[in-house]
Amino acid sequence: MTFIVVRARSDVKVERSIRETMGHMNLTRVNHAVIIPDNPQYRGMLQKAKDYITWGEADEAMVERMLSERGRMAGNAPLTDAIVAEHTDYKNISDFAKAITAGEAQVKDIPGLKRVFRLHPPRGPKGWGGIKRSFVVGGALGSRGNAIGDLVDRMI
Repeated sequence: MTFIVVRARSDVKVERSIRETMGHMNLTRVNHAVIIPDNPQYRGMLQKAKDYITWGEADEAMVERMLSERGRMAGNAPLTDAIVAEHTDYKNISDFAKAITAGEAQVKDIPGLKRVFRLHPPRGPKGWGGIKRSFVVGGALGSRGNAIGDLVDRMI
């Protein structure tokens, strides 16, 4: 299983260790997203930065859409099926996305692919829904489970 993690708040007046944790996850700016594997180290990072990020379980379609529409190579060139076929054992972005969600591959397997996905702010009347409250009480922060797809869909 993999997670999609999106940064919702800036790091103004944030404790240094939390800022460093978000830096280790490559979440250096608001509205940036990363795809990370599910392991104890990353789970600890998620819990440490839970008041500044939101995350949920990645599904195949959402990972494929993020890679095809927002995936960028060094030099800001878009990610294409040809690049995926050249650098991995997968034929296209769809197969690569399936492998990522299954935990068989990671975004960093393609050399030169930026690990951060730059997204728009959430579109729609709700926007973030409050960046100082947890998702379970109507805010934007913390674990969303499968509902991360709705947020990322509004941000792509």
